[in-house]
Amino acid sequence: MSQVSARPVSSSVHDTSSTTGALFVLAASALWGTTGTVATFAPEGASAVSIGAATMGIGGLLTFAVAARGSLAVLRDHRARRLAVIGGLCVLVYPLAFYSAMAFAGVAIGTLINIGSSPLFAALYERFFDGARLSRRWLLATLAAFTGCVVLVSGGHPVDGSDTDLALGIVLGLVGGATYAGLSYLATRIMRQGHSSQAAMGALFGLGALGLLPILAATGAPLLSAADGWVVSLYLAVVPMCVAYLLFGAGLRRVGASTGTTLSLFETMVAAALSVLVVGERLGLVSWSGMVLIGIGLVVITVRFGHTIED
Repeated sequence: MSQVSARPVSSSVHDTSSTTGALFVLAASALWGTTGTVATFAPEGASAVSIGAATMGIGGLLTFAVAARGSLAVLRDHRARRLAVIGGLCVLVYPLAFYSAMAFAGVAIGTLINIGSSPLFAALYERFFDGARLSRRWLLATLAAFTGCVVLVSGGHPVDGSDTDLALGIVLGLVGGATYAGLSYLATRIMRQGHSSQAAMGALFGLGALGLLPILAATGAPLLSAADGWVVSLYLAVVPMCVAYLLFGAGLRRVGASTGTTLSLFETMVAAALSVLVVGERLGLVSWSGMVLIGIGLVVITVRFGHTIED
């Protein structure tokens, strides 16, 4: 087959893979968007730390179990193992920061800062460690979506009206965004070395679970002493953790960390809508305008991807 005739076939396969990857990431993001609202149904006295530890500790073990053989192969590969250990540390820190950010700043604002900052961190990782050059389309889409996050946050209200809690929630959200982008970037690096998306995610989350489960044991009594606490914990561990991160891993393999984290901004829209409809938080006209900007950014980046990873 000549080079000319082969090129359209390759482009078609590439476009199909990118579209499939986008759908995987958006599906994962929709599931993640339920976490903050579901967490509000935890028993009174259950801390954000225990909820985060239960979610990704139990969920991390499930994710590891789904692809145990492949995950162990990642840990036996000395190049991938180093990345997995760093990624495991990101998995350890991420839920503690994320759920604490929501506890201090509210579901909508905590989620928005966390997820809204992650594409910028992912871009920095790819630029400094890989020398990647991201497309103008990605930059415009991310700028629109991030601006939307800023606008949405500016129109929100902290749970208890405390500016100090809001500021602390924002700082914790940034820590969450940096570690979320870190685990996404490191999982992508492991996939580039020939490991499957399930194996990469299983290795990272299995290692993270080793640190999170002791934290759960130390802080989880108020959460796990009641039936509703178990229901919340198991839902968070299975659906927005295990299932969603397996979907996210499959999507990352096709679209890369920077595009994947930008697409995951869809979570903020789901979280904000649920926080209003279910939790009773308030978002003004300014905040809803921010959601429109986020939606525009997602449409722009979904139409054509600027940075992908071939299968």
